[in-house]
Amino acid sequence: MTSNEIVLNTEFPDITLLRRGKVRDIYDLGEHLLLVATDRISAFDVVLPNGIPGKGMVLTQISLFWFRQMEDTIPNHIEATDVKAFPSKLQKYANILRGRSMLVKKAKPISVECIVRGYLSGSGWKEYKETGVVCGIRLPEGLFESSMLAEPIFTPSTKADEGHDINISFAEVKKIVGVKLAGKLMDKSMRIYSKAREIAEKRGIIIADTKFEFGLCDHEFMIIDEILTPDSSRFWSLKEYTPGKSQESYDKQIVRDYLMTLDWDKTYPGPNLPAEIIEKTALRYREILKIITGRE
Repeated sequence: MTSNEIVLNTEFPDITLLRRGKVRDIYDLGEHLLLVATDRISAFDVVLPNGIPGKGMVLTQISLFWFRQMEDTIPNHIEATDVKAFPSKLQKYANILRGRSMLVKKAKPISVECIVRGYLSGSGWKEYKETGVVCGIRLPEGLFESSMLAEPIFTPSTKADEGHDINISFAEVKKIVGVKLAGKLMDKSMRIYSKAREIAEKRGIIIADTKFEFGLCDHEFMIIDEILTPDSSRFWSLKEYTPGKSQESYDKQIVRDYLMTLDWDKTYPGPNLPAEIIEKTALRYREILKIITGRE
């Protein structure tokens, strides 16, 4: 299977499908889970009818790059990424799985989205404009859209299976998961972000903000799901960065911008995307893969 072919759904009838997320299909293999990143794309919490060719491969390869970079900072849930090392019953699906799948430990997800912001953008900017506060953290007056913050801030949110996540304060995280685990979530999130930001800036990329998910496996605290991909992070060009306005992102911004021109109420079903928008978005994803990892 080439990166130009689109995988919208996977169908493995002899393996238990646990659930389909917005992008990932998750299968239960007993001791492990199989995570398959499809080429689905969502906007405004609606999965669109079209996929973006190669998107699942890009997300997987970028995640693997960052998981390796962070191995001395935090354990991760990966057991195998080479399809040849997967269980024998998966070998017949090798064409689909290659480059877009991970065999992972069965960690129990912690029910908080861990977001770190180094710059003021998205929902953080919206909240700051209205209140001067982001997730219970009061920021200095006079900041602009896309302003770099003096220090990165931890701005967690709830994890919603459907609809929008809701920003919460650190005090609320303590109530949800307990003081000790809340402290660990914040500490590891900040450490990973700081290290990633340094690596990315050497490659000419600003990581404006990012979202992490953590889990527990046999009492071991680890990072799970994806890490520092264009779907979970806001990547900007360091060279083109100009505070005081919205920045061009290496992600699905092209799709969102197109959808904003339509008379669509942001509910299911989403509209079809023109070939030109699909092509431009695919190029954007491939571009950030090359910049971050050095690989096509």
